[in-house]
Amino acid sequence: MELEKIDYKKFIWPVVIGLIIWFTTPIRPSGVSTQAWQMLALFVATIVGCITQPLGIAGVTLIGFALTVGLGFVPMKVALTAFSNSAAWLIAMAFLLSRGIIKTGLGQRIALLFVRWFGKKTLGLAYAIAGIDLITAPATPSNTARAGGIVFPLIQSLAETFKSTPEKGTQDKIGSYLVFTEFHANTITSALFMTAMAPNLVAVQMADKLGVHITWIGWFIAASVPSILAFIIVPWLIYKMFPPKIKETPNAKEWADSELAKMGKMKLSEKIMSFAFILTLVLWMLTSVTGMDATFIALMAIDILLVTGVLSVQDVLKEKGAWNVLIWLSVLVYMAGLLTQFGLIKWLSDAIAHEMHGIGWLTVLIVLGIVLFYTHYFFASATAHVTAMFAPFLGVAISAGAPHYLAAMFLAMISAVMASTTHYANGPASILATSGYVKQGTWWKLNFILGIFYILVISVIGILWLKLIGLN
Repeated sequence: MELEKIDYKKFIWPVVIGLIIWFTTPIRPSGVSTQAWQMLALFVATIVGCITQPLGIAGVTLIGFALTVGLGFVPMKVALTAFSNSAAWLIAMAFLLSRGIIKTGLGQRIALLFVRWFGKKTLGLAYAIAGIDLITAPATPSNTARAGGIVFPLIQSLAETFKSTPEKGTQDKIGSYLVFTEFHANTITSALFMTAMAPNLVAVQMADKLGVHITWIGWFIAASVPSILAFIIVPWLIYKMFPPKIKETPNAKEWADSELAKMGKMKLSEKIMSFAFILTLVLWMLTSVTGMDATFIALMAIDILLVTGVLSVQDVLKEKGAWNVLIWLSVLVYMAGLLTQFGLIKWLSDAIAHEMHGIGWLTVLIVLGIVLFYTHYFFASATAHVTAMFAPFLGVAISAGAPHYLAAMFLAMISAVMASTTHYANGPASILATSGYVKQGTWWKLNFILGIFYILVISVIGILWLKLIGLN
């Protein structure tokens, strides 16, 4: 067996940056302990490793985890509590739900039904594409899987039906518009549901460390108005800025009908999957009433799928995404928690808040949101970005007097939509931007405009809504 190929050059930056911070311990700021500063060195090195990725993100975080124990920050028995992280298990269970949706064909059937119902005009077809993402988002925590595994193949088939492909140079007929609209629909639905992408759970855990507890339904209610408003406006806005040449799509309904005919009647596995999916969503929404744990609800749904044979044990074991996220999310949240435990986050928040003394909390919060959004140009991973910056920024906002829950949700929504920047901003961007349907220059230009739109919607409508529902 040959050894795995590893690009060892990508270890250089994490190691160099980590050592620089480590060896500046003697000149660290007053008020920061040696333990906190050295933990910061290890944490930053791990985050940089998540960006350069000499190994997959799970591999990088496992190295960081081993060093956390090996360097004496915590004993092994204590460190292993990292893997009792409820949020990490929740997102892993949601990955398995997503596998069921794809395996049974339920996701494809939902997609085809949306096209049949709304696909007479290109704009309607775009809303159908967005609707597919909306329906599947709550139980598909990999927005990459949602975009690349469910929606993009459908867009490709539709584009080919209308002879709109990059290979023929005809992508601007309809394909480009649908691809770009799906990217933004994916971005918006990622902000709407707590379980729509893994970095959301990082934000939830970071907020929890600072005493802000966000539930599934709490997230949905807080994000609903700005997200739904964006969901309604953005496909139309893209239609005006980046219009497709084909405006009418009568063939889309016929194509969807023919594909549905090939699928046949709804199979028993699809019906069971639908039941489990709907039951999970309903119970998540009722957690504040029932007191049931969201992770237990997801686990119960997976048990239903296993007992009925919709998923096999092999399906569970082969779902790499679930176990990958369980590792890196658990480790990153644990390491970030140690920074809070050792007092670094409080020191950093107090220091920044002191510099911004006299400025109103609303101004501070909006400035933090803008900085958080535009610094994503320097990140290729939303996970790394949220892990590195969410907790300090939330701490600063709280120190400035911002309502805790309002500040957490404002920054969480910004963290979700900041992917609307570059072609490397997240997984869906990497898939859709490199498909050849949208030129890179167009991608950056339109995203810059839409980025301003998102910031305005969340800063104005979002904050007004959060205050209206009592988060003030």
